[in-house]
Amino acid sequence: MINNIFPKIHNEGYKFLAISIIATLASLLFSIILTLLFLLLTIWVYYFFRDPDRVSINNDSFYVSPADGLITQIVETKGPSELNLNETSFTRISIFMNVFNCHVNRSPVSGSVSDIFYKPGKFVNASLDKASEENERNYFKITSKKGEEIIVVQIAGLIARRIVTQVNINENLSQGQRIGMIRFGSRVDLYIQNKKILAQVGQNVTAGESLLAKD
Repeated sequence: MINNIFPKIHNEGYKFLAISIIATLASLLFSIILTLLFLLLTIWVYYFFRDPDRVSINNDSFYVSPADGLITQIVETKGPSELNLNETSFTRISIFMNVFNCHVNRSPVSGSVSDIFYKPGKFVNASLDKASEENERNYFKITSKKGEEIIVVQIAGLIARRIVTQVNINENLSQGQRIGMIRFGSRVDLYIQNKKILAQVGQNVTAGESLLAKD
């Protein structure tokens, strides 16, 4: 119960939380209204960097969501050229994370990290389709235990300015394991092949738990 009310926070959040607490205490010298505003900011910072535990299905016949947020697009497309997959067809599921969503990203399946590629770019609104091609982004190529390639792409958004990676190439992953996070509004794209899609556009999903597709 306590963990649900006061979840642990991601390591990236401690310095921001410390800054907001110091600002709140300092504002006591000037104005109660200003103090209340900084107190609200502190609560929001804590809430934004929350890193709750999740329980995955642990069944690699299913693909769980890599991110919390809103599914904005499900399309048939080519794979990322950055991973030399531009001649391969995939289904891409795009998940937009607003500033109130948990921003910790997770592996859709168990397997191993076969490649990680960081691409500098712009910071246009992450809900726009062109964000997949123009924004700063980080690619994970995950090879499942069945030998299938799954691509997870962290995409920076309009105000996001840091993509965090928590895993390394050749690292073994369990389904739902944390792989990184993106600070502030952003998006995650999932590329999969030859699966039955369970998710729908407009659906709100939970990282590590919501089922997006199955064999």
